[in-house]
Amino acid sequence: MLLASAVVVWEWLNEHGRWRPYSPAVSHHIEAVVRAGPRAGGSVVLGQVDSRLAPYIIDLQSMNQFRQDTGTLRPVRRNYYDPSSAPGKGVVWEWENDSGSWTPYDMEVGITIQHAYEKQHPWIDLTSIGFSYVIDFNTMGQINRQTQRQRRVRRRLDLIYPMVTGTLPKAQSWPVSPGPATSPPMSPCSCPQCVLVMSVKAAVVNGSTGPLQPPVTRKNLPPPGVVKLPPPPGSGAKPLDSTGTIRGPVKTAPSQMIRRQASSMPTGTTVGSPASPPGPNGKTGRVALATLNRSNLQRLAIAQSRVLIASGVPTVPVKNLNGSSPVNPALAGITGILMSAAGLPVCLTRPPKLVLHPPPVSKSEIKSIPGVSNTSRKTTKKQAKKGKTPEEVLKKYLQKVRHPPDEDCTICMERLTAPSGYKGPQPTVKPDLVGKLSKCGHIYHIYCLVAMYNNGNKDGSLQCPTCKTIYGVKTGTQPPGKMEYHLIPHSLPGHPDCKTIRIIYSIPPGIQGPEHPNPGKSFSARGFPRHCYLPDSEKGRKVLKLLLVAWDRRLIFAIGTSSTTGESDTVIWNEVHHKTEFGSNLTGHGYPDANYLDNVLAELAAQGISEDSTAQEKD
Repeated sequence: MLLASAVVVWEWLNEHGRWRPYSPAVSHHIEAVVRAGPRAGGSVVLGQVDSRLAPYIIDLQSMNQFRQDTGTLRPVRRNYYDPSSAPGKGVVWEWENDSGSWTPYDMEVGITIQHAYEKQHPWIDLTSIGFSYVIDFNTMGQINRQTQRQRRVRRRLDLIYPMVTGTLPKAQSWPVSPGPATSPPMSPCSCPQCVLVMSVKAAVVNGSTGPLQPPVTRKNLPPPGVVKLPPPPGSGAKPLDSTGTIRGPVKTAPSQMIRRQASSMPTGTTVGSPASPPGPNGKTGRVALATLNRSNLQRLAIAQSRVLIASGVPTVPVKNLNGSSPVNPALAGITGILMSAAGLPVCLTRPPKLVLHPPPVSKSEIKSIPGVSNTSRKTTKKQAKKGKTPEEVLKKYLQKVRHPPDEDCTICMERLTAPSGYKGPQPTVKPDLVGKLSKCGHIYHIYCLVAMYNNGNKDGSLQCPTCKTIYGVKTGTQPPGKMEYHLIPHSLPGHPDCKTIRIIYSIPPGIQGPEHPNPGKSFSARGFPRHCYLPDSEKGRKVLKLLLVAWDRRLIFAIGTSSTTGESDTVIWNEVHHKTEFGSNLTGHGYPDANYLDNVLAELAAQGISEDSTAQEKD
């Protein structure tokens, strides 16, 4: 229970485990449905407030966001913030991405930036909340502490997020049972989508195939037209099963009937619905819609799409409706809207059970991986050679430029023909010297490159802040631990023809070293041992060999702030994605995923790890 004033921000969980805020307008829309209680149904159609979110529906009972065209489920939450913070003032902080558009920061990051801005600080270092960035309010820029790359940031005013005061139940306790009989009915909405679903609700409640009961209309609105629903199915029709799939033969809906359904709904017409008569046991009838066969549900879905298209609302295409396969996600989502409008309990999709681990495997069934030596290895800590100063390390990667071009140094943003604008600790080189990186040819102040190297891992490597080309061997700050890998006799979804490579990472808690964010402070290690899975295919073994190189270079994990729990000084993943679900893909970290192996190879390449790296490790 909430016992004070607060700002309500609705957020969704992205594939990287970060909670991303909906816009203030969308949060107001969701909050309005929540406060209306069961009278408003159990679903929120986001396309009604933001046309870009047309494919998305939120199911308040399961607290999931459902995408109709892909069937993707993502958790949502109702979060509370101080009314004096950024969302309570309508302040949004955004950064400019590579495409030139603006992306809002996570809510907690935006609040931190706004707090420093209000205190009139010249800059704010985000390292304490797990981000290696500095926000400079004088230049309105974001600076990457490791690469010194800069991006523009901006402060924008938007709507204030919805406010709550006093005692209010959280969204998880959203009522699912009908409200008291004394609750006043909601004013019917006149948008075409609501007109359609309310018409279906009225017809289902009446169990009628003929004209609807006399509707309730608003003042100055013409009476609604007559909407004819498809005839009820015969005795051979199959109801919805537990997964939302409609079983039974499929009959193609006549196009004339579809046209009549769509055209008989005048835009702007509002349809009310009489109360559902109680059954013998005192409960309202809830089976009428479930008795519609698949062909009839298809007609309703297509009719809805036609009405939405006519009104200019973007819709999701519904494909393959006449095939023999189960109802596709788009039809399931639209059916969810119709069921919610009819007062039926809605679970937009019933996903398969989360399967993190394979069936039990005996020791005799665990085998070593052909072509890969050993079955485990421990972290090895590599350091730059002693006696090498930053200037000496960078000297082998640079060529001096006697006559620099008249352009900006992208690290300090000063002209290359002028001295470096870096204001930190003073390197020993002259601030007006200019160098060109030997591989990529990008030109910088040598003074700036030395400063960038000193702010990094100081491991003898350098990464171009413009094109990310890596010079030397890049290493990370992964704490000590153990990596095990072997074959198990089970197949991953999407890879039925091969066994599975299981990787087990084990890292104990400990004390941070000089290369970590808070040297001398203890760090935690949650969720270990962590089990990850690869298909035992040619490409899967290639990925494993490169992951072994990444492990040796301490690039798999780091110490920072967890994006899922918010805990600081803990072991976190470090930009190389792993699959931690064995038999499902509910979180996006499982199989099937046709692009995963290619994606992780690209992520490893971005860390300077390729097939050539395995040869270097042997040498």
